[in-house]
Amino acid sequence: MAIGFMSESLVLSAADSSGTLLTLLRHRFRAGVVAPPTQEATPTKPDAALPLPLVHAAVLVPIILRATGATLLLTQRTAHLRDHAGQISFPGGRCEPSDASPEATALREAEEEVGLIAEQVEILGRLPEYHTVTGFLITPVVALVTPPLNLKLDDFEVAEVFEPPLEFLLDQKNHQRQQREFQGETREYWAIPWQGRYIWGATAGILISLHHFLFTKT
Repeated sequence: MAIGFMSESLVLSAADSSGTLLTLLRHRFRAGVVAPPTQEATPTKPDAALPLPLVHAAVLVPIILRATGATLLLTQRTAHLRDHAGQISFPGGRCEPSDASPEATALREAEEEVGLIAEQVEILGRLPEYHTVTGFLITPVVALVTPPLNLKLDDFEVAEVFEPPLEFLLDQKNHQRQQREFQGETREYWAIPWQGRYIWGATAGILISLHHFLFTKT
């Protein structure tokens, strides 16, 4: 199927919108499209600095190829963790010296956290590195995952997993820009509420980056 640039409205209104999204996703990665970098929480004061040094990390952005339409696998972190406790996140974590690449980090962490094995994962490519206000430099690794899944959760890190529809997460109508105080600064950040769950911060920002990657004309 030959495909060029497609607008968000055209893709999401297609009869097979999930299939059209996946076709566009493959095309954009193969074409080497580069999305603009995204930062988790934009400070209202332009001179507010990010913490240094940054900790390198990687996350897997796992798109599940369900027969009823593509979904995205997200985790709810346990409440006792030191970093981002209780928040919704992608499988992922800090890069270790033994990891050959961000892809290796993302795959290792996905298997450790939720039991997702590499044989079920087709890596498509990377989104731009993502800076968080908590001092992480995250490489998002986008991948397709073929069911059935036989997940085994790490009870220490992961409270539960769930799968929102990819179409919902990429629909700009569901993207909210909100504010909160962080270390004495008012910062703006992205949020995507879904069925009583609050997807925000780095996770929402990476989804916004994926939206830009797909629908920004280059």
